[in-house]
Amino acid sequence: MASKEDERKRFEVELEFVQCLSNPHYLNFLAQRGYFEDQAFVNYLEYLLYWKEPSYAKFLKYPQCLMFLELLQYEKFRKELVNPGCAKFVDEQQLLHWQYYSYKRRQVKVPHPDDHAR
Repeated sequence: MASKEDERKRFEVELEFVQCLSNPHYLNFLAQRGYFEDQAFVNYLEYLLYWKEPSYAKFLKYPQCLMFLELLQYEKFRKELVNPGCAKFVDEQQLLHWQYYSYKRRQVKVPHPDDHAR
């Protein structure tokens, strides 16, 4: 039976690894070294889907890792990642999304509580 310390360490290691999946260049690194061809590793990625549950997801600093974790469930995506151009494209798309999201956030005017009193 695992001790509280072992459970805490496992939580931290899995949290860190899942968040690393938000980096397309790290995914390319894993693909080029054959990790996605190892069925045990693919099974581990499936096991990690529990991070999508709100009670775990709230600890994520990089929630986009959940999208990548979901995509990694598909063999075609895993195979494409071996190509550095694929990782670069995904990285660029992620950057464009952040830029658009940031721009849209600046466009939203948050009403001040005093606006209703006027």
